[in-house]
Amino acid sequence: MIYSAEVQHMCSVGKGAYHGPAPIPEEGKWVQAKQISDISGFTHGIGWCAPQQGCCKLTLNVKEGIIEEALVETLGCSGMTHSAAMASEILIGKTLLEALNTDLVCDAINTAMRELFLQIVYGRTQSAFSEDGLAVGASLEDLGKGLRSQVGTMFATKAKGPRYLEMAEGYVTRIALDEEDLIIGYEFINLGKMMDFIKKGDDANVALEKAKGSYGRFAGAAKYIDPRHE
Repeated sequence: MIYSAEVQHMCSVGKGAYHGPAPIPEEGKWVQAKQISDISGFTHGIGWCAPQQGCCKLTLNVKEGIIEEALVETLGCSGMTHSAAMASEILIGKTLLEALNTDLVCDAINTAMRELFLQIVYGRTQSAFSEDGLAVGASLEDLGKGLRSQVGTMFATKAKGPRYLEMAEGYVTRIALDEEDLIIGYEFINLGKMMDFIKKGDDANVALEKAKGSYGRFAGAAKYIDPRHE
């Protein structure tokens, strides 16, 4: 340690009481975090790239400073999907500090990592008041049985109005309209379920029909349109 001449010639003054850092809530406990291994928590965060062409939702499960689980979901940029594949390998097993200072391939994922770091080290996690936190694998519950991200895709123009393309339930195949051409429902295919049916041996057309569903007043519509071609 090198001290300046000014500091070297100063007289010593005693330091008052030290109470340590303010405790933060972690997995049902109050913890005075002094090092990375003191940090645990399960949380989500959103990141975006500089041109804002795409975004990332990152979910991490941290136990004693180590990332034990990572869910990387991306939207809006084809290259991000490959970046997410690499990030999923990079993140697991790293300490929270290592991950913060690691190139996660895509700016959106890096930004999401920064936002998660802030949440976790300040005790703002989803599992802050859950005793022992959440089990490793908890993020898969957010994806549901089909293990697919919840995606909403809508397109609209002033000239022709809105088109529902993808909802949480699945890929929209038809939109239901009433007599005034207002949307009153839609038909969808749950692609996760469809693929499960096919893997179990169902014919693709049979699987398609079994995975179909509808929402709203779909059955009583005056007209149906294909949102991608009409």
